[in-house]
Amino acid sequence: MWDSVRFYADIMRKHLIWFYGYLFLLSLLLFGIFLEPTILICGEGRPVTSAPAIPGTQFSISFIHSVQKTPVRENLVVEEQGFCLVSTEYRSFGVGLPFLESEGDFRMEGDSFVMDHMERHFKTLALRTGVGTQLRIFLHGREYRLYEIFPPGTKIDVFTAPLYKLLF
Repeated sequence: MWDSVRFYADIMRKHLIWFYGYLFLLSLLLFGIFLEPTILICGEGRPVTSAPAIPGTQFSISFIHSVQKTPVRENLVVEEQGFCLVSTEYRSFGVGLPFLESEGDFRMEGDSFVMDHMERHFKTLALRTGVGTQLRIFLHGREYRLYEIFPPGTKIDVFTAPLYKLLF
């Protein structure tokens, strides 16, 4: 009788070892996923979207310039520690728009001005929706019309952080 009890105890012990092994591997996997660097776009602390923050990932911010009333598009790249503004496209000269030689390589492209190779680095981006500015972000082939989601004056934060920051 004791032999059969030992037999079943050995089987249970082996199953428990396998169970805890799988549980350990699953927890490592989830831990790794939750630590994955992620681009987070939030308005007033409310998440709009998230995406893997893979260095080299390109995205754009588009808006209507508040003074010139013309479209502006800023093209950025994800870096290890934030973002890099690579180029700006716009249709008219004005306040706040780059034009100096020291700011990058300036050229005309169709009816637009392009300031390329700007190399401006940011850890985070703080944007605001405004009346008539039509603030939008293009990321991974999707357009996020922030001006339709949030009222004018809303602060929009764009930053990289581990995925768990979005969840907790």
